[in-house]
Amino acid sequence: QVQLVESGGGLVQAGGSLRLSCAASGSIFSINAMGWYRQAPGKQRELVAAITGGGSTNYADSVKGRFTISRDVAKNTVYLQTNSLKPEDTAVYYCNAIIRTPAGGSNTYWGQGTQVTVSS
Repeated sequence: QVQLVESGGGLVQAGGSLRLSCAASGSIFSINAMGWYRQAPGKQRELVAAITGGGSTNYADSVKGRFTISRDVAKNTVYLQTNSLKPEDTAVYYCNAIIRTPAGGSNTYWGQGTQVTVSS
């Protein structure tokens, strides 16, 4: 069993910052990649940022230069530093991880989501 637990969401004014965290726990052999997605009301879930096991990163164009993804391998934790937040960043943010279990298989896991609300 693998769990992803997110924290750090909240209400912030435009221009503000939040730091989201996501910790993976359970039956983990290795983590191939971790990332953050978001889903705003009435919209599809979209990739915000991702980081591979080797540290390569990928960002949505809409957040480049404002958001930074990082990872603490020892803690099985991924972070998303969000700066210069805009009202259009308002969404539920979901943590995602591709995890290899001791049994040998790789699966994709999701966190429960954390709400980020940016007021204008």
